[in-house]
Amino acid sequence: MAFHEVRFPANLSFGSVGGPERRTDIVTLASGFEERNTPWAHSRRHYDAGVGLRSLDDVERLIAFFEARGGQLHGFRWKDWADYKSCPSSKSPDYEDQVIGTGDGVTTQFQLAKTYVSGAQSYTRPIVKPVSGTVLVGLQGDHQAESVHFSVNFETGVISFVDAPPMGARVTAGFEFDVPVRFDTDRIQVSVQSFQAGDLPQVPVVEVRV
Repeated sequence: MAFHEVRFPANLSFGSVGGPERRTDIVTLASGFEERNTPWAHSRRHYDAGVGLRSLDDVERLIAFFEARGGQLHGFRWKDWADYKSCPSSKSPDYEDQVIGTGDGVTTQFQLAKTYVSGAQSYTRPIVKPVSGTVLVGLQGDHQAESVHFSVNFETGVISFVDAPPMGARVTAGFEFDVPVRFDTDRIQVSVQSFQAGDLPQVPVVEVRV
C-alpha cells in the first residue's frame, strides 16, 4: 500500500455527501447512568464520490482515477468542500488563523493543525496534507517568508524553521488542506441507462491515518 500525492478531481468532489465520524463506546449501568468512552483521539471522515457525477465524462474520469489507485489499495487526496481552510470558508487563509505551537528556543519543527471551538470545549485536528502554495506562517505576529524563514513538508504537514523560534514566541499558520483518503470499495457499478435517469452509483471514500 502507498499514498499517491494526487487529488481526486475537485469538481467531482464538489457536492459530495460526507463528514466526520466519531466512535463512542456506551455502557448503561444498572442504575440507568451511562459510562461513555472513545478509543479514537481523532474523528474519521467518510464521503460518497458518486454524488458529484454529472455526466458520462465524469464517470470515465472516476473510473480512470479508481483504476490508477488500484481500488482500495492506494490512498489519495480529497478536497472536502465543507472544510478545507484554516479559516471560515467565506475568508482567505491568513498567517494568524491557527496557533500551532510556542517557541522554546530549541524546537524547529511544528505540525500544522486546525482547532475547532464550541463553547468552552475545543478539538485540535492535525493537518497532514496541506495544499502547496497556500501555507502562510507567522511568528509572534510577524509574517514569515517561505524558503527564507521556513519550509513545508506537503506530505506530512510539518513546518520546519531555519532558526528555532525563541522562548515563548507564538507560532501561527494559515492554509488550505486536503483529507487523506482511499476508496472504501473494490467495485464500481455503473449503468448508463440508470445514470441518465438520475440514479447515481455509490462510491464510498474513507479517511485514512497517515
